[in-house]
Amino acid sequence: MAFIMYINLLYRPIRQLADRYNTIQMGLVSSERVFKLYDKLSDEKNDIGLDNLSLDGKIEFKDVSFSYIKEEQVLFNLSFMVNPGETLAIVGRTGSGKSTIANLLSRNYDISEGEILLDNRSIYDYKKRFLKAKICFVLQDDFIFSDTIINNIALGDSSIKREKIINAAKDIGIHDFIMRFKNGYDFLINERGTMLSTGERQLISYLRAYVRSPDILILDEATSSIDPETELLIQKATEKITKKITSIIIAHRISTIINSDNILVLDKGFNIECGSHVELMKKNGEYKKLYDFQFLQ
Repeated sequence: MAFIMYINLLYRPIRQLADRYNTIQMGLVSSERVFKLYDKLSDEKNDIGLDNLSLDGKIEFKDVSFSYIKEEQVLFNLSFMVNPGETLAIVGRTGSGKSTIANLLSRNYDISEGEILLDNRSIYDYKKRFLKAKICFVLQDDFIFSDTIINNIALGDSSIKREKIINAAKDIGIHDFIMRFKNGYDFLINERGTMLSTGERQLISYLRAYVRSPDILILDEATSSIDPETELLIQKATEKITKKITSIIIAHRISTIINSDNILVLDKGFNIECGSHVELMKKNGEYKKLYDFQFLQ
């Protein structure tokens, strides 16, 4: 008995030392992220460029190439144009570079080659803060805070009043959906919206974007694994929210982008097809294959 107890006394501090080492490593990783954030904030203080302008919303990519890691290119000589008020849908298999386009447009990353123009000016002529204010994102998994629905939509912006939020919800057809919850707009949501379905979180994200009246809207849709009723609400909200606003829809379901002005088909970073739904269906190419895969199963 004494021997067994002595062995335990020997190994316990060794295990504790190993646990402390793991804790230190986690702390180092966390501190590195904090220091990166501080560096980013200091860069924003030195941010120079055009500001306080009204944008028409014309977007043009000219021979844009990009890689996250050197020698592993994601986009290859990509070119396309979105006229003011038009909707461009981007489709393609996973890893084809769809979300990368949105990140480059908002200057989250810098392009390797080529040029990105916004209203015929390089995006590097504008302040980063200005671009982020004018370009609104609806992401695949927007963060939902532990707060009421109305506060999750306003996000602390005092200029966005309750009446404006309610009118916007009615405008895009999700007011009745919100009123199903107990206390309606004052319904308290858990952090990350765990009590909400994927589609319900997405509808709240759509309303967040709509009340801010952006000049450019980017929708990174998450319409997989949702019920048909919620998908119909999302489709109607998409049609309303993109009306008269330059929009880029990163699509996972063809049904949500059939009415887009143009559809860009990516494959491994290359632009392989571009045109309207009718034009691409006549080509009988990659887009037609994606369409058939989703609708003819």
